[in-house]
Formats: sequence, C-alpha cells, structure tokens
Amino acid sequence: MPANSSLLDWLKENAPEILDEAIQTLPHDDVAALAYDFYMWGRTSQIMPPGDWRVWLMLAGRGFGKTRSGAEWVRMLAEEKRAMRIALVAPTAAALRNVMIEGESGILATSHPAFRPSFAPSRQRLEWPNQVVAYGYSADEPERLRGPQHDAAWCDELAAWRYPDAWDMMMLGLRLGSDPRVMITTTPKPTALIRRLAGDPATLVTRGSTWDNAPNLAPAFIAEIVKQYEGTRLGRQELEAELLDDTPNALWTREGIEACRVRQAPQLRRIVVAIDPAVSSGRDADETGIVVAGLGEDGLGYVLEDGSERLRPEAWAARAIALYRRYQADRVVGESNNGGDLVEATLRAVDRAVSYKAVRASRGKAVRAEPVAALYEQGRVKHRGAFPALEDQMCAFASDFDRGRAGYSPDRVDALVWALTELMIAPADTGLLDYYAELTKSRDEPKS
Repeated sequence: MPANSSLLDWLKENAPEILDEAIQTLPHDDVAALAYDFYMWGRTSQIMPPGDWRVWLMLAGRGFGKTRSGAEWVRMLAEEKRAMRIALVAPTAAALRNVMIEGESGILATSHPAFRPSFAPSRQRLEWPNQVVAYGYSADEPERLRGPQHDAAWCDELAAWRYPDAWDMMMLGLRLGSDPRVMITTTPKPTALIRRLAGDPATLVTRGSTWDNAPNLAPAFIAEIVKQYEGTRLGRQELEAELLDDTPNALWTREGIEACRVRQAPQLRRIVVAIDPAVSSGRDADETGIVVAGLGEDGLGYVLEDGSERLRPEAWAARAIALYRRYQADRVVGESNNGGDLVEATLRAVDRAVSYKAVRASRGKAVRAEPVAALYEQGRVKHRGAFPALEDQMCAFASDFDRGRAGYSPDRVDALVWALTELMIAPADTGLLDYYAELTKSRDEPKS
C-alpha cells in the first residue's frame, strides 16, 4: 500500500466490492462509529508515527489535511487519556477558535458525538467527559504561556507565529507526565525556528504536498492553483511544502531579519502609517499594503504592525485611520500613483482631520527599496515581533525586480518602504546615502 494512502483509499481503488460488502455486514452502530475512525480514513502520513519522539513536525502544503491531523491527534490523546492537560497554540486568538477548535476540521467537528468535549469560549478551554482538559493560547501573547504546565501540545502554523519565543515559553511548560509530546502542523517557511526544528535529529518530520489530498479537494481549487502557482517559487513553498533558501539577489535575508527582531520598541519620536493602495478590489485584486512604523529616541526605525489585506477602498481607509488613531501617529503617507487624489479623499471621508501626505513614485520599486534595505544592513531598523507575510515578501524581493516581474505586486514591501523613507530618508540622510553609494559601488564592481 502506498505510504500516503489510507486503507479506505486502497480498498476503493483496488477492491471496492470487498469494501462495500464489509460495510454492509457491520451493525448500524459500528457503521456510525466507522465514520469517526481516523485510523481507517486518514492517510498514513496523517497518523501519529510510532517511536520515542518528543516533537512531531508536520511540514505540508495547503489543503494537505494538517488541521485534521492535529485535531485527530488531540482527540486520540484525550480519548485514550495519554495526556491530561493539553495546550492548543495558534498564531492568533481568532485562529485558535475558528480553525483549531470550531473549524470544519477542528477538534469539535472531528469528535464522536458520544465523546465530544464541552467548550467554554470565554476561558478558551475544552473538557472531555474523562476530565482531560485542553487550554487554548494565542502565540501573540507569549507571556500567557509562562507558568502553565502541560503534558502535550498542538501548535498550529508555527511558521506564522508573530512572536517565536512563544515556542520557548510553551516548551518550558511541557513537563507533566512521563512522556510529554508536541505536534506542529504548519506550511513551511524558512524561519530560524522552523529551520532549527527541521534540522534537529530529535524532531520527527513528516512532509506532504497539496496533491496528497487532491481527491478530497474541490476540482476548481486544484485547477486554479495549478494554473497560478504550480512551478513557481510560491507554489513550491505553499503547495509542495519545500523549505526554500533565500531568493538569489534578494534585498533582505531571513538571517538578517531575524537579527533585527525585538520584543519592545523604545519611546518613539514619530509614527507613520503608510499605504500602498490597490488599483481594484475584486477577488483577483492586489492587496493594499498598510504598514505602521516609528522612529525611536535611539534613532532607529521600528516596524510596529502590518495591516495589509485585500480590501475595498472604504475598508482600507477605515483600517488605516484606525491604526492612525490607535498608535497616535503623526501622519498617514499614501502612494498617489494609483488613485491620485482619490486616496486622500477616501481617507478624509473617514477622518477629515487626518494628517496626510501624498508621495509619488518616480523610480522603480527596487530602486526605491534599496536605500531602505541598506538601513537594515546597517542595523538601523528593528521589527517589533514577527510579520510573516511581510517578511516573506521582503525575502522574495530581488534587486532585479524591475526587470521582469510582471503580474506580481509586493504591496506590503511598498508600504514598508514608504514608511521608512518618510521616517529615515526624507529629508535625505547623508550618512545613509554615503553608505548606500559605497554599497552600490561594491555590488557593481567586477568580481575577481
């Protein structure tokens, strides 16, 4: 039987008559129970592997069935009382409830009706009839993991955690029972934490692609993603689940970004909200880049929040103004190439008093971005926490971007560049420009 096939899949393909006959002979209660038997329905790669492992890292593409695998693992631990206090850790509080607990493949949906846990949303707590309890946490609040103890943990989308030190807090509390274990379900991204775990001999790694679960995915989804992403770098990461190295000629690297990460920003002298508006707002439209950044009393730039998303004009304006108010920002900076005065008009429809500055791109994206990348190389920009989607764009943004990347718009990077340019390069930073001139000169010199 193929490694990624379930017994059910094998019987369907090779002996459907045997499967039909076997099911027809079962009592009604057994047939009902069979629907919840993941050892029967799940693929081998989704089932808890044997062995004396402590960390099970499932690196798999979109649609593989990672959430179902994690939920079924937790359900098995609870029903068999292999763990009594289980931690459920998601990138955000919304993902915890909407994906891990109440999602279509979450714990409540996959549990047998006769042994379904009760859920207390206000306490983010699940309790099974046998007194096994699961406690929910958001990786956005790592301090909540300081202190609680568990004997098992399911960590979802670890590569998207804004504060990777939530992992350390969780692991320090994984000290109950005789065999504490953790399962990680995530689409792979080459973050420092994912690379460290994947390269650790003590980590059991399961890999899988979108295609492993193709029979259970909508044909329209398969057709669309094949057309758009198959063979691309993004497709290799998101579909094939490859852990990719940095893009050649990228202006930023994963290692460089990890080195600039901080937990807190100092007192800030200025704060701006930068917007790179999308031209349209349909299903296939680009995102609107919205980035909040500040200039510290120490002279360093601090990226505070990435609020980018695919939004209608009134929605991105409302979000930008909300961030402007929440951070008590000094100014909203908006690119006027796309939309011209409509950007300002849309913002003022939400807040007539907003301090707004229109900026216009007279040079290519890469040319505008290189001085900001130089700031990073100087160690003059810090990220307060992690911004996975923004950082993915940064590490995919190459110095030759303006020579042939039609159809791709790095909106988050554009907003980042506008924000840091406003704070740190305009008016001109002589020291930075001297450094950048030397950097450009060294790049252009022939290699010996």
